[in-house]
Amino acid sequence: MSAIRENWRIGALILLLLVSAVALFVPGVPPGSNPSANDSSAAGSEGMTNLQYGIELNGGTRIRAPVVGITAEGIDVPTNTTQRAQLEQTLANSLGVDRIDIQAVPRAEGGTVEVFSKNVSQSDLQTALEDAGYQPETVRQGVTEQTRDEMVEAIDQKISTSALSGGTVTQARTGERNYIAITAPDKDYEELRSILEDRGIVRMYAYYPAENGTYVRKPVLDQGAEAIRGTGTINQQQTSAGGESYTFSVTMEEGAAQSFAQEMAAAGFGNGGFCSPQQAQARGQPVECLQVTYEDEIVFNGSVKPGLGSSFADGSFAENPTLTIEVPSREKAQQVKLSLDAGQLPAPLNFDPQVTQTRSLEPALADQFKTNSLLTGLLAVAAVSLVVYGRYGRAEVALPMIVTALSEVFILLGFVAFVQYPLNLSHLAGFIAVIGTGVDDLIIIADEILQQGEVETGRVFQNRFRKAFWVIGAAAATTIVAMSPLMVLSLGDLSGFAIITIVGVLIGVLVTRPAYGDILRNLVLDES
Repeated sequence: MSAIRENWRIGALILLLLVSAVALFVPGVPPGSNPSANDSSAAGSEGMTNLQYGIELNGGTRIRAPVVGITAEGIDVPTNTTQRAQLEQTLANSLGVDRIDIQAVPRAEGGTVEVFSKNVSQSDLQTALEDAGYQPETVRQGVTEQTRDEMVEAIDQKISTSALSGGTVTQARTGERNYIAITAPDKDYEELRSILEDRGIVRMYAYYPAENGTYVRKPVLDQGAEAIRGTGTINQQQTSAGGESYTFSVTMEEGAAQSFAQEMAAAGFGNGGFCSPQQAQARGQPVECLQVTYEDEIVFNGSVKPGLGSSFADGSFAENPTLTIEVPSREKAQQVKLSLDAGQLPAPLNFDPQVTQTRSLEPALADQFKTNSLLTGLLAVAAVSLVVYGRYGRAEVALPMIVTALSEVFILLGFVAFVQYPLNLSHLAGFIAVIGTGVDDLIIIADEILQQGEVETGRVFQNRFRKAFWVIGAAAATTIVAMSPLMVLSLGDLSGFAIITIVGVLIGVLVTRPAYGDILRNLVLDES
């Protein structure tokens, strides 16, 4: 029992190695990973491990694009929701844009009005606000920090929902311009842009006759974070004309479902509605349709069954707020489903070549980088092993040192796999730096203990080890302080290098260095 108590640091190292092995090799252990996903949906992962790779080691695309928009600041925006909606609608009418492209936000330091359209200039917004009775302090290019944060969250959700494994979304700044940086392993530029270029705006309309014989197209549901609870699986079916269509269910949140049912009942759909002119004429009813649009394109134009209509009328629709929509193509069905699940983007991204920064890497070249990186790592381990053995000439000292250093790398790999952090070349450079600093610290420990004369008692060993550990701790603190700015600033690949180095140093100081001390103590005292 006393041996276990004295060597608990070695036990902790072994335990962490086992935990790292589980995180690294057992499918489904890392949060957010999908053990049942096929290769196409887990493009950024290596088959034998749970590691995720970035575009430099797996191929893919990185896009840095600014958000489309201009902002007027220092405006007394109404805090009343109705008055604020009226302001947004007035500006939308004046500027000739959709109201969804206007966002007015009251703030303590002065409200802001943002317009998310390329067709509106700063002078246009200034004039529209002045005509509405408002005097902005400034009108500038770009959007607010809050909108950029919402964009990052929305795009991250969209990428996650679209199964782009290993994809990341961050903010970046170059000069005076702010960017949204999106990285997607194993996807080319066109694939990634096709996911991001549409905001994913889905709307539902009631299409029904007015009293004067014309038809009304009335909005009954605007997609939003509080509107849609989820969607079902896309199913293929045959149409009556012999073609194919694709259906999936849409489930609304309770509040949105109640409002939707009331709007549909008020539009005359309480007994259902027939969108087919033949069916409507056969029943002596006017044509009435439920329409669904994606980016203002009608993707569903269908009837409302009498049972569904009666649920609108009696309010029971809110108890089971699910309806089925039918889309003519699988691609369009996937786009609509993705937008309903992930939500719409607050604003569009600007993909003009003059302002967008892109980087793509072919998978074949990335595989070559991966192979070369593995060879570099093996050469680094071999070189360090030879240096250590040449210094001490004793395998019983050098071998535990090399094994301990490799254990540190293995634990670090387990951590990276568990948090699903995509690895790039800069991160592998961090691993090599961890090997170097780790062995350097172990040499300090060995020199302090072995080069100061015989170690006759455990007390002598502990005194020497404590002295060496103070040196190691100071060096680790210096490394962490030096790397911290690289980690927190938006410096691209340098941030990844800093993160890997800092985590590796912490693992070394807290786990592997003390464990090596216990191993060396047992070797030295046994010899004595």
